[in-house]
Amino acid sequence: VQLQASGGGLVQPGGSLRLSCAASEGTFNGYVVAWFRQAPGKEREFVANAAGLGKRTYYADSVKGRFTISRDNAENTVNLQMNNLKPEDTAIYYCGAGRPMLSTISRPLGYSHWGKGTQVTVSS
Repeated sequence: VQLQASGGGLVQPGGSLRLSCAASEGTFNGYVVAWFRQAPGKEREFVANAAGLGKRTYYADSVKGRFTISRDNAENTVNLQMNNLKPEDTAIYYCGAGRPMLSTISRPLGYSHWGKGTQVTVSS
């Protein structure tokens, strides 16, 4: 499965963005789909994931209550709605798909398919 992330951009603090991850040459069915992000000089960190039909979701503490992940298996897309953005949310955002074990569900190691990232910059 090939992944393509889109929707990044420049936004002021407190603003919103909606990222999308589209699958091609395959589907998301059977995969856990996640968003990670990587800021300059930092390791890639977990943001959120959605399993199954999207009813099982999990968020990093830093984004809980502000970000919402949703998946549409029929459309082969996974979205990340980001509200109340903060400067510390600035990073390249990546979507990944895989079949992680419980021990790797929030680690990049757990995901075998990645799309190219999309830049999110939060700045006034």
